[in-house]
Amino acid sequence: MTKPSRCWRTSSTFVFFLSLLLQSLVFVSAALPKVNFDVMGHVGLAGTFAGLDLFDNSTSLSFDPTTSTLLSRAADGSLSRLGSTEAGGKINTGCALGGTIYFAGSFTSINGSSASNVASYSSSQASFDALGSGGPNGEIKSIFCDASNNKVWVGGSFSSPGKAVAVWDTSANSWSAPPFSGLSGATTEVLSITTNSSAKSLFFAGSFITAFGSNSSTVINGTNNPNVPFSSGATPFSSSLVPIPLQGAQINASPSTSDSQFSNISNVLCPSGSDGPGSTWLAADGFQAVITVREFAQLSANGIRLGNTFQSNHGTTGFSVTSIPDNVVQTLSYVDPTTGTNQTCSGTCPLLTDSSIPYQDFLFASDVQLTGFQLTFSSRRELLHLQLPSQNGISCFAPSASNISLVGQWTEKDVSTNIAGTVQDILATSVNVGTSSANSPSITWMPYVSASGNYNDCDARTSVKVTVFPGGGVDPQVTTVSQRVSDDTTQLIYSGPVTPTSPSFVATIIMTLADNPEGSGQNGQYELVADRVELSLTSVFSNSSSNGTSTTNNSTSTRQGFGFFEWPLSDSSTVNAASALSNASETSLDDVAFQLFNAIGSGSVSSTSDVVAANGALASISEGGLNGPVTSLVLDGDILYVGGAFTDTKSASTSGKARGVVSYDVNADSWTPLQAVEVTGDFTEVPTSAGGSSGATAGGFAVWDVNNSTWANTGGFLIGSMTFVGNSTGQTQILAGNVVSSLKFGASGFVTLQNGNDDDGVPVVSTLNIQLQDNSNDSVQTTSTKRKRSATPTNGWLSLANLFKRQSAIPEPLPADPVAPAPAVLAGAFWTNSSDTQERVILGGNFSFPTSSSSESSGVALYDLSTGSVEALAGNPINGTVRSLLVAGSSLFIGGDFTVSGSSVVGLAIYDLNEQALDMSGLDSLQGSSGSSVIVRSLTTSSSKSNTIIVAGSFSSAGSVSCAGICQLDVTSKQWSALGSGINGEVASVAYGGDDQELLFASGSIALTNGTAANVAMFAFDNTTWTAVGNSSDLPGLVTALTVDDGNSSSIFAAGKSSDASSPFLAFWNGVSWTSIDSGFESATNIAQLILVPLQDQHSANAMIEQDRMLLVSGSLVSSSFGNASSALFDGQTFFPYITTSTAQGSAGMVSSLFSSIQNFSFSQRHFLAVGVVILISIAIAAGVVFFLVLLGILWTLFARRDNNKVDYAAYEEDDDSIHQRPSSLLEHINAATRTTIIGTSSPFENQNAQGEEENLTGGMTADPFAGQEDHDGDNFRRAETPSEAMGALGMAMDEQGRSAHARYSFDGGGEGELKLDEGMSLEVLDDRDPNWWYARDVNSGREGVVPAAYVEGFLHATWPWHYVIPHFHFPSDFIFVYVA
Repeated sequence: MTKPSRCWRTSSTFVFFLSLLLQSLVFVSAALPKVNFDVMGHVGLAGTFAGLDLFDNSTSLSFDPTTSTLLSRAADGSLSRLGSTEAGGKINTGCALGGTIYFAGSFTSINGSSASNVASYSSSQASFDALGSGGPNGEIKSIFCDASNNKVWVGGSFSSPGKAVAVWDTSANSWSAPPFSGLSGATTEVLSITTNSSAKSLFFAGSFITAFGSNSSTVINGTNNPNVPFSSGATPFSSSLVPIPLQGAQINASPSTSDSQFSNISNVLCPSGSDGPGSTWLAADGFQAVITVREFAQLSANGIRLGNTFQSNHGTTGFSVTSIPDNVVQTLSYVDPTTGTNQTCSGTCPLLTDSSIPYQDFLFASDVQLTGFQLTFSSRRELLHLQLPSQNGISCFAPSASNISLVGQWTEKDVSTNIAGTVQDILATSVNVGTSSANSPSITWMPYVSASGNYNDCDARTSVKVTVFPGGGVDPQVTTVSQRVSDDTTQLIYSGPVTPTSPSFVATIIMTLADNPEGSGQNGQYELVADRVELSLTSVFSNSSSNGTSTTNNSTSTRQGFGFFEWPLSDSSTVNAASALSNASETSLDDVAFQLFNAIGSGSVSSTSDVVAANGALASISEGGLNGPVTSLVLDGDILYVGGAFTDTKSASTSGKARGVVSYDVNADSWTPLQAVEVTGDFTEVPTSAGGSSGATAGGFAVWDVNNSTWANTGGFLIGSMTFVGNSTGQTQILAGNVVSSLKFGASGFVTLQNGNDDDGVPVVSTLNIQLQDNSNDSVQTTSTKRKRSATPTNGWLSLANLFKRQSAIPEPLPADPVAPAPAVLAGAFWTNSSDTQERVILGGNFSFPTSSSSESSGVALYDLSTGSVEALAGNPINGTVRSLLVAGSSLFIGGDFTVSGSSVVGLAIYDLNEQALDMSGLDSLQGSSGSSVIVRSLTTSSSKSNTIIVAGSFSSAGSVSCAGICQLDVTSKQWSALGSGINGEVASVAYGGDDQELLFASGSIALTNGTAANVAMFAFDNTTWTAVGNSSDLPGLVTALTVDDGNSSSIFAAGKSSDASSPFLAFWNGVSWTSIDSGFESATNIAQLILVPLQDQHSANAMIEQDRMLLVSGSLVSSSFGNASSALFDGQTFFPYITTSTAQGSAGMVSSLFSSIQNFSFSQRHFLAVGVVILISIAIAAGVVFFLVLLGILWTLFARRDNNKVDYAAYEEDDDSIHQRPSSLLEHINAATRTTIIGTSSPFENQNAQGEEENLTGGMTADPFAGQEDHDGDNFRRAETPSEAMGALGMAMDEQGRSAHARYSFDGGGEGELKLDEGMSLEVLDDRDPNWWYARDVNSGREGVVPAAYVEGFLHATWPWHYVIPHFHFPSDFIFVYVA
C-alpha cells in the first residue's frame, strides 16, 4: 500500500476533545430520589437529545474509542455496557451458547482480565473468563456456537491449534484443531463460519485453498521465479514474493568467525553461489550470534527467508526474530517440509539441517512496518541465506529489477513516517496550473512480478491519474486519486490478475496530473507527490508455466478449491485439509470452491462481481452484482440482505440509492435499497427514503422494521464504529465495536416516564417506536430575532418628562432562545381521542418524520401511546419551530416561531383535532414589533378564566389589540383582549397562583406601564392589575423559567442568566423578597424549565420546599460537582443529578420540558393499607372492644347488686307485658347495661318501685335518639350521625368517598396540613369522623387538607359525643352492634 507524506493533522485534537467531554459526564451519585410520576398521570419528557440515561452508581458514561466495547441490547433495545478490551483491541464476532456469550477478535484483555483473542461472558454471574490455554495465536474473525455438540468453532488468521480453524470444547474446557486439521493457502484466513438450514454441516469461507485427490497427501507447492531453486520449505505464496535487497542497510553480525572466507555477513544477503566460501557466514565457535539489520527507513515485509549452511560441523537449529524499532519478538508461521503441515513459532524457531531443503520461508502473522530486525541464534551459529521477501533494485535471483522512469523534474524529499525516528523517500514535482494531463510530468513504475496471481495495486495522492497495465489481455484501469489528504493514505487502484514479469512483458503503472485536478494550486502551481506502489498478493495461480518450476502432488486427479469448504458435523474422520484431501471427504457443495478457484480471474465470472450465485454452477447475479466489496449477508426467507462498501449495482439499477445496504429478492432476481434488518458499521445516518438527503441519526448501528418498511428506534443510544451484532441469550443481542458514546436509551427528543416496579426510585423509561429526523426545513425554521425600538404615535402634547418615562419603560430584549438543532422536541400535550378513546401525545418542535403515505411531515406529530403509530397534521401546515402546545377541548393551539401554509398567520395556529383541519377563520394574527419576528413561547389556561387562552411570547399586538408580550384569546369568539393595562416587553414563562389560579405570574423582559421594571410580574384577574414581584434589582438578570409551588404565591422559583450572560442563577421568592439559591451551575448552563414534582417518600424538612416534593430543574446543566446533566432535582438544600442526555454527535443534550396529562395533581401522600390488612385490624379492635364491654357490664352488675343487698325477685314476676321483666340472657343484660352506661339512662334493673322504673325506662326510651327505628330496637342499634359512620356501617370505611359541601366561612389554612377556604368554595368532604376537623378536597384545584367542621355547610352539631363505628359480629343468640365514644 502507498504511504504518502503528511500534509496536516487534525484528528488527534478532535479525539482529545471528545475524551474531555465524555469524562465530564462521569459522576457517582447517591440513590435516585423517588419521584411519584404516577400521580401526574402520563408524563412526557421532551428536549434536544438522541440518547438518555439516569444517573446510577454503577454506570460510567465515558468510553475510550481506542478500545473495543461489548454491549448487551435488551428486548426493549436499551443498551448496557458489559466490558471493554485494552487500547487497540478489537472484537470482531460473537455468539451465544446456553447462558454464556462467546466473543472473539484480536485482544489481550477484557475489563482488565487477561484473555487472548477469545473470551466468554456469563450472563448469570456477570463475569468474564478466558478460555483456557493453548487457544488461537492470532486474530479471530469468525465464530460459531454449535449447540448440538456444545462446541465453539472459531476461524481467522492463526496457525495454532489448527491452521485458521480451532475448536473449543465447553464440556472438556480445552482447545483442539478441527477434525480436518486446518486449512492452507497464501495468507490463510477464515472470515465466516455458518451452518445450513438443517444444522448438519458447517460452511467455512475466506481466503484459503483446498485440494481433493485420490489418497494424495503431498502439499501443493511451487515457485514462479525461474532462477530460484525449489525448496519444500516454501509455499506457492511465499515463493511468489519478491525479496527485499538489503545491501544498502547497516548490518552488524557478531561474533564472526576468524576465517576470512566466512566472516563477511554481506555474502549471505544475496548469495551468488552455492554453500561455501564467499556465500556463507559463520559465527565464532562457542558464542551466541546476533545479526542486527537497520535500514533507517520504513520497510513493509511479509516475512524472512533463511537458509542453513551444510559445512562440516557447522549449522544452526534455532533462531528468533525481533522487529525494530518496537523490539517485539515476532510470531512466525512456516510449513514443516517433513509433514507438510503449517506450524507457528515464537521465541525459538527451528531451522532444518536437511541439505535437500536449501531455504525456509518464515512469514509474519501480518504485514509488519519496521526499520530493521535482529536475528538471535540459539545454537551453533552459521547462516547461508538471508532475505526479506521488495523495493526497487534488483532482487535476489530475479532476472530483472523493479524500475521507474521519470518525465519532468522530480525532486527527492525525506518525510517522516509513523515509526518514530525514521524517514521515507518520496519524489515531488511542481506543475503549472492549467497544464494538461498529457503535458504534465509523469512517473512510471515497472515492478518485478515473480508470480502469476491476483494482486491489489495501491497508490495515493490526489488530483493525479493513475493507469495500471496488468497484462494478460486485461484492459488498463484508470483511477483518479486525491492527494488532498491529512495523513498517510493508501488508495486501491487495481484488484485482479497480473501477468508475471518476462522478457516480453513488464506490468506498468503510470501516474500523471489528473484531467481535472482538484484545488486552485499555490502560487500558480500544483505539487505532485509519488511515494511507492505496493503489489499485495491475494491469491496465487499454482499451475506450472514456462517461466517457472513447480511441484504438484502425485495424483493427476487433484482438484483445487478456493475460499469455500464444507465440513459435515457428523464426519468423525481425521484428515488434513492443509494437504490434498481424499475424495471421500468431498461434498457436493465443495464444487463451489472448485468453480471459484478456476473462474475468478479467468474471465468466466466477472472479476468485479462482488456477489455470485451458486446453484450447481457459479453465475453472476442480476445487474452485474454490486459496485463495491460485500462484507456481510443475512437471509430472511427469500430475501437476502447484503451489506458492504457499495453505492449501487454494476448497472446502476438503484440510481445510487443502495448506500451500503441493499436487499436481493431471490425469486424475483432483483435488488431493492434500504431493506436491512440490523446492521452495524461505520456510518452516522440512515436515509429517510431511498436516496433521500436527510435521515435518522445512527452511530454505527441501525434497525430496519421489515413489517413497516422504515428505520426503527434502536432502543439504545450509540455513537461509534461497530464491528458486529448478533443474537445473545433470550431475546437480547450483543454488539461490539469502537464506542465513542453510549447511553441506555436511544430517544430522538422524547420519552415517557412512570414509576418503576422496584423500590429504588428508578422510573420506567419508554421511548418512541419511531425515529424523529432532521428537519428538511431547517433553512426556514428560524427567522431574524433582530429587534429595533420604535416610536409609538400618541395624541396630544408630549412632554419631555413623558418622553423619558416612555423610553425607560422599554425593556431590553430577551436573550436568543437556546439552539435546538433537529431533531428536537420542545413541547408536548396529552390528548384523548373521543372517537376511539385512545390517548395520544402531541409533540412539537424542530423535527421531521415519515408518514404512512411515504411523505415527510414536520413540526408537529401525533403519537399513539398504545399502538406506537405516528400521524401528521392534515396538510402539514407548520413551517418552522414549534415551542408550545395546548389542548383545549377538541382544539390544539400551536405556538412557536413558524409560518402556516396558505395563511398569513405566524407564530400561532389552531387545529381542530376532530375535524383534522386548521381552524383559523376569524382569528387575527399576532404582530411583531418592527424588525422582530413573532415567537409564542407559552400557551396556558387559568381555572378562574373559562374559555380563555393566555398567549405569551415576543409580539407587540394581536390584530388591532395592543398587548405586548402577553394577550388573552376568547376561544369561542376568537377575539383578543389585553390583560388589564398590559405590559411592555417580552414574556418567556407563565405560571399561576391562588386557590383558583386567579393570579398569573409572568417572567421575561418586562416593564409595567408605569415604567417599573419587573423581571417577574403578577396579574390579578379579579382586579385586572399588574404588579411587580419584588424588586427587579434583587435578581441578577432576566428570568426565563418560572414556577409557583402548588399555587402558593409566597413560594416562587425563578431562573435565568445574569445581565452579562456570564452566569446562570436560581432564586426563591418567599412572599417578601427574593433569595439566591447556590446551585453551583457554571456559565455554560441554560435552564429551560422549573417544575415541582411529587415524591413517593419524603426528604428532610426545610423552610424552602415541602417534604413531599422536589424542584425539577431542566435544560443544559453544567456543574462543578456532577458535570453535565439535563435534569436535576432540588429538595431545598441539595441538588441531585437525575437525567443525562446526549446529542447525536455525542455532546451534552438538553431537556426542554416535562409535561403531564393531569395538570392539577395533588402532592399529598395518602397511603392506604391493603383491604385484607384493614379487615384483620378491624377484627382485632372489635374483639378487644367487645371484651372490654363484657367486663364493664359484669362490673356494673356487681356494683349494682352491692348497692341493693336484698332483691325482691317476686316484684319482677309479672306478665309478659311488664317492662320489669328479668333479662332472659346474659347478652341482654349486657346490652341493657351498656346502653344505660353509654346513653345515660337509668338501669331497668334497679330496685325501685315498678311505676318509677317504668317511668324512668319510658323516659329513657323517649330520649333515645334511635327510638322508633324500624327493624331494630333502640338497645341494639344506633343511627349514624355522619356520612363516614354510615359508610362504615355498610363496610365502606376504607373507600375514599366523600360528599359535596360548601364553605360557610373563609379560613386562612396557614397551619401544616390545613386547606385554605374561601366563602362559597365547592368542597368534597372525604373524612368527617372528627367532630371538630374534617378532611376535605378543593373540587377546583384538587388540593386536600383539614378544615374546621363548623366552617362547612351541612355540619351537624351533634348532641352526643363523637362515635366510631365498630364492625358488628354475629352471635348464636343475637346480633350485637357496639359503639364506643
